[in-house]
Amino acid sequence: MKFFIDTADINEIKEASSMGIIDGVTTNPSLVAAVGRSFREVLLEICDAVDGPVSAEVTSETCDGMMAEARELSELRDNIVVKIPLTPEGLKATRICRDEEIKTNLTLCFSATQALLAAKAGATYISPFVGRLDDQSGDGMAMVADICDIYENYGFETQVLVASVRHPMHVLEAAKMGAHVATCPLSVLMQLTRHPLTDRGLAKFLKDWEKVPK
Repeated sequence: MKFFIDTADINEIKEASSMGIIDGVTTNPSLVAAVGRSFREVLLEICDAVDGPVSAEVTSETCDGMMAEARELSELRDNIVVKIPLTPEGLKATRICRDEEIKTNLTLCFSATQALLAAKAGATYISPFVGRLDDQSGDGMAMVADICDIYENYGFETQVLVASVRHPMHVLEAAKMGAHVATCPLSVLMQLTRHPLTDRGLAKFLKDWEKVPK
């Protein structure tokens, strides 16, 4: 399974990258707004800091507008993946991007049938939002399981990129289901590194080490 970090904060990206676990980055307008800098400036900085895919989201609502943004974004760096909302206009843009060899990440997916359409349109990645679906009394991981089954049934090349990850169990379940990618905030990535038995074991080792003659 690949890990992407879900942030537009370059310091968080560098921290996660230093652990050797990050394969890419996902951003969205909300994350970019939180850093208080220009979108282009932030995007280029991120692309230059990581070797893997960097998802950059369009903000137009029409196919023509999305395509204008997609073409501009894809010219900035080779590792940019254009993030497109899963709407009828977004599907139209996705098909054109596929024909023009522009990589895409279909975002705001909340059902397996939406994911099926994204794969049919030629999306590079599909981003099911598990946490947000859970918030509305849905079952985000059941959706991911359905998507993985459907994609395997028909041999779709679209990669399942599990998004809106809230806690380590989302990551564990996604990995067991065979999802290709989990994109997580730094806080969740750090939770994955921790276990109380690790902390206690380390504390004991260090305490015992103090007794060793120097």
